Amino acid sequence: MSAALLVRALRDPASVAALDATGWNGLIAAARAERLIGTLAWRLDGGAVPAAAAPILDDARRDAEREARQALWEADRAAQALRGLDVRLLLLKGTAYVAAGLRAGQGRFIGDLDILVPRAAMPQVEEALMAAGWEWVKPDPYDDAYYRQWMHELPPMIHRTRDRMIDVHHTVLPLTARQTPDAEAMIADAVAITDGLYILSTEDRIVHSVAHMLADGDLQGGLRNLWDIYCLLPDADPRTLDARADRHGLLRHVSQARRLAAALYGDGERLTVWDRLVRARLLARDGWGRETRKLLVFAFYLRSHWLRMPPQMLVRHLWTKWRKGHRPQ
Repeated sequence: MSAALLVRALRDPASVAALDATGWNGLIAAARAERLIGTLAWRLDGGAVPAAAAPILDDARRDAEREARQALWEADRAAQALRGLDVRLLLLKGTAYVAAGLRAGQGRFIGDLDILVPRAAMPQVEEALMAAGWEWVKPDPYDDAYYRQWMHELPPMIHRTRDRMIDVHHTVLPLTARQTPDAEAMIADAVAITDGLYILSTEDRIVHSVAHMLADGDLQGGLRNLWDIYCLLPDADPRTLDARADRHGLLRHVSQARRLAAALYGDGERLTVWDRLVRARLLARDGWGRETRKLLVFAFYLRSHWLRMPPQMLVRHLWTKWRKGHRPQ
């Protein structure tokens, strides 16, 4: 499986020396599919790479550097837009990792700008961003109402001239989710990195990444999320992390993420039956980078919605989306 090749290459870059042309094709296809091609290029930098693969990795490295610059510029623009508000602006995910110079940011591709602000400040933040050129991506009234009533963020916004998206969060999981992380505590304990910009504390960065991977989504892009977690874990004190995860109601998920990170990217770890199912979902790609195990993938898709909302609400939401033409990928 190409995903297994990718995991092995990230864990042990020297392992790519044994790959033939078919192996390299599978490795690069999986890295692109998981948006880990820049990270792979960073890990293999300076190593023995076939002449045919070298330009691909060089391009990926430059693309990641370009995306990092764009992400930091967008963060600066968002901070400028909110300058007049008495609001802590927290960077999340890839932009936070790059801004703080963390290992998880090395070679990382960054898409949207994700920020966290206090829930009480959302109306002012929304107004300030729209005045600075951001506008709505989703014009559908149902989607807009769904985001505002039940989600942990505003509907996605995009800048009208720079064509860059921003996701404005007020907490890290949907309001209907089974876990209810303490967003106020996350914001209160945030770490300043520049004038006007903050990131989550060391432990909260891990908790947030784990929540995004295991308590919310369908594990789409899960290998990248798990790599983030693997890179973030050495900076955290284990006892402090456990205490913080427990406060946010995510101790079980953090424990599982530790096992999975060690099993896939580290020195190995004994896995539970549930861990093995998650691992199977993470590695479900063929030699062309296409998803396999369609039934398992669909089961995790359904699970992601089950985690997000109560059963009656879930049925109503899925039926509404189906009638509007939405189909799981």
